[in-house]
Amino acid sequence: MALMHESVGRYPPQIAPFVAVESTDARNAQHLERLVSAGESVYLVGVAPPLERGWVVEAVAPIPQLICASAAAVRPGPESRVLTQANRSDMLALTALVFPGFFRQRTLEMGRYLGIYHGKVLAAMAGERMHLDGYQEISAVCTHPEFIGRGYAQRLVAQVTNSILERGLTPFLHVHRDNARALSVYQHLGFRHRADITLWSVTRERKI
Repeated sequence: MALMHESVGRYPPQIAPFVAVESTDARNAQHLERLVSAGESVYLVGVAPPLERGWVVEAVAPIPQLICASAAAVRPGPESRVLTQANRSDMLALTALVFPGFFRQRTLEMGRYLGIYHGKVLAAMAGERMHLDGYQEISAVCTHPEFIGRGYAQRLVAQVTNSILERGLTPFLHVHRDNARALSVYQHLGFRHRADITLWSVTRERKI
C-alpha cells in the first residue's frame, strides 16, 4: 500500500494524506519531492527534514497519542453496522462536514468501519486506519452535528476498541489537544496518554 522513495514513505493520496521520513536528514526534503505533487498538501508524522524553498509549512503541532489496554464499556444505543463500499459516499460526506481532508476515496480499504444511521443519514462513524506490529489505530471518529450528545461516537469507539483487543492488538488513537470533549470520552473508555506525536501540515508549492 505504501509508496516509497529512498527513506521516505507515504500512503497513496487516495487513501490517506500522511508521509513519513526516516530522519531529519536534509536529503529527505529532495526525496519528498519525488512523492508529493506540486500543489499537494500532506501531513508529516513524527519528524521532518528542513523544508525551505518549494515548501510552505502551514502548521506544526504536537498531537496526543492515546492507547487502551482493557475492554471498554459499550453504552446502550442504536444498532451499529459495518460500513462497506456501498456506504462510501455517506462516509465521505460526513467526514468532509466534520473532519475534512483526512478521509479519502480509498480510506475505507485500510480497515473495518462501523456506523450508526438515523434514517438515511449517517449519524456517526468510527473505524480502523494505520496498522503497526501489535497496534491498530482507531480513526475517523465523527458525529453529524445534528446528533452530537447522544453518545453515538462513544458507543462506536468502544465497539472498535474491543474488536481490536480481541484480535490481540493494542488500540491507539490521536486527538487534538484542544478537543476537550473527545479527550474526555476517550479517557472514560480507558484510553491513556502515551506520547505526543509531532504533526507537520505542509504544502509543496506549484512551480510558476
